[in-house]
Order: sequence, then C-alpha cells, then structure tokens
Amino acid sequence: MMFQGASAASFLSGLGIGLSLIVAIGAQNAFVLKQGLLRQHVLAVCLFCAASDAALIAAGVAGAGAIARNAPWFLSAMRWGGAAFLLYYGFRSARAAWRGGEALRAEGAAAPTLAATLATIAALTWLNPHVWLDTVVLLGSVSSAQPDRLAFALGAMSGSFLFFFSLGYGARLLGPLFVRPVAWRILDAGVALVMWTIAATLILGA
Repeated sequence: MMFQGASAASFLSGLGIGLSLIVAIGAQNAFVLKQGLLRQHVLAVCLFCAASDAALIAAGVAGAGAIARNAPWFLSAMRWGGAAFLLYYGFRSARAAWRGGEALRAEGAAAPTLAATLATIAALTWLNPHVWLDTVVLLGSVSSAQPDRLAFALGAMSGSFLFFFSLGYGARLLGPLFVRPVAWRILDAGVALVMWTIAATLILGA
C-alpha cells in the first residue's frame, strides 16, 4: 500500500511514535530477546507480540482509549495483576541467575511447549497496563489529531512488526556470547531486574 501527502505523513508519524514507545527495554522485550537467543518458538512469539500490539492500536484508534481513561477500575486491576505476575517471573529469573549452569545449546533440555510459551508472553503483554497506556490510550489520543487515522494506525502497527521480528531474529547474532554460562547468569539477572523494576512502578502507581 502506497501513501501520499497527508497519508504518508500520518503513516510515518505512526511508525516513528510506535517505535519510540516500544524500543524501551521492558518485560515483553526481555522475553522476546531470550526466546530469540534460545531459538525457541521465535516466529510464534514475535507474531503474537506484533499482532497483540496491532489489536490494541486498532482499539485505541477506534476510540477504546476513552473507555480505558474513564474506567479506573480496569487499569487498577491490570496494574495489580501485572505486578503479581512480574514479581513471580522476576523471581524465576533471579533463581536461574543464582543457580547458573545454563548455556546456549540447541540440544539442551527440552524447550517449554508452545502453549506454555504463549501463555507467558500473553501475560507479559496483556497484564501490563503500560502496554495498554502506550497503545490504546496514548496512540489512540495522538491519532485523533492525524489527517489520516488509518495510515497512522498502520504505521504504528508496522513499527511493532518491524521491532519484534528484528529483536527476535536478530538476537541470534549474540549466540556466540551466550555459549558461556556466565552470560546467561547476567542475562537472567538483568531480566529479573527489569521485571521487578516494572512491578515496583506498578505497585507504587508510577
């Protein structure tokens, strides 16, 4: 699809704003990075994240952002549910960092099932109120000032697909580094820190 004039400007605006919001390191991105390093269910994880973003962006542009802004109980429920899950996942990562012994080996222990992997990324995506605020509320609000809201939404969606697939499949370039168990311990410790930091901001209402 080719855009011209105002539509092209709206598309590029959506692409730029979408990328600027999603590039920051977060719980979702940390999980995608780890799956990319392990080369486990990468396509499914990247596709799930990008499709989820697309659905939320579409909802925001369609006007659901007003519902989220006017229903404090909704964001509150997401905040506490997300914080609980992030604390648990952070604990798992911290325990893995403490125990060590992991390395990047394709022939290693059996990978989690696709269903279990998608359940985890679903929780990291849909239970994180920051995701809702960025996609539904913020992008939905910005879209109202765009000359072509559809082009803006498609631009933001394109940014999500570009970022997640680049992160998931680009992670394998770090493969040689993660052959060493110490690299995995550092990564797991970093993931735990990210999870707990986000959980703390949710609990404190930041």
